[in-house]
Amino acid sequence: MFGRKKEAPTAQETVDLAASAQAEEARRAASPSAGKGAPTPRRKDQVAARQRPLVPNDRKAARDSNRAAMREERLKTRAALDTGDERYLPLRDKGPNRRFVRDVVDARWNVGEFVMIAAAVFVVASFIQNLAVQSFILMAFWVLILLVIADSIRIRFVLRRRLTEKFGSPNQGDVWYGVSRALQLRRFRLPKPQVRRGDKIS
Repeated sequence: MFGRKKEAPTAQETVDLAASAQAEEARRAASPSAGKGAPTPRRKDQVAARQRPLVPNDRKAARDSNRAAMREERLKTRAALDTGDERYLPLRDKGPNRRFVRDVVDARWNVGEFVMIAAAVFVVASFIQNLAVQSFILMAFWVLILLVIADSIRIRFVLRRRLTEKFGSPNQGDVWYGVSRALQLRRFRLPKPQVRRGDKIS
């Protein structure tokens, strides 16, 4: 009784075998140590070689490296607060909306800038033992507070209108960001003003 003849390999199987042989030859050529005389590494050994510890062996060096990176980041942020570089600004100051708000506020005179100066004058004047002078300083101070409130309301409407014209609508917090900046002395504002008073902001 004749046995069944072994089926000849198909064309696809022949191509696959040839490709496998070429890949094996290329692997051996790229890694001479993996040829004859060197056993193929086990999978678990290969995985173990690729793994890195979650905690570095030298913790002191890692801590020093981390501190250096944080110090460099702080220096970049500080420089950005002086120059307005968007890449390293704090999150609350980033974005075209916030830059536009800062420019609009910094280009105008704001009554709120003088509150701290007026408060310092009021404290000094309180030591003057003259009722008329103290009454005048107190009245002037309250008039200034009313002017600050009125100016802040005006800034709020101006910013909302200008942001709507330029960006479609203000983002959450943009208007209050501008109002709070207008209450600070220009010298102490951060990021520092990048425009002069009277500049036209478009």
